[in-house]
Amino acid sequence: MNIHSPNLKKNQLDISGKIKSHHISRKAVIYIRQSTLQQVHRHQESTRLQYGLVDRAVILGWPKNDIDVIDDDLGCSGASTEGRPGFQRLVAEVGLDHVGIVLGLEMSRLSRSSDCNGNTLRLF
Repeated sequence: MNIHSPNLKKNQLDISGKIKSHHISRKAVIYIRQSTLQQVHRHQESTRLQYGLVDRAVILGWPKNDIDVIDDDLGCSGASTEGRPGFQRLVAEVGLDHVGIVLGLEMSRLSRSSDCNGNTLRLF
């Protein structure tokens, strides 16, 4: 599926009907991360695609002013949650029930620790 879908209309991607008004009433969060600064510099297309997820959230129905981009962890390894303020903020916002959707290109890479991923996913 193409990340950039400028010709799609609002909610056209929501064919399953899983996104409801109670989701839209909360903010959308785009979580952006690459593991090293070298990846950030060498793989700029990945960074661009990740920022492009803002457009996906708009297509799904979120107003731009209700979309938070968390990119504090660009260049930070996913081996631990320490030193990753963006991840910590994401978990806090989800835990406080402020988030209706989290978008990322590779959500399995939230953390390299399966324990951490499992605990994070249980928050949802």
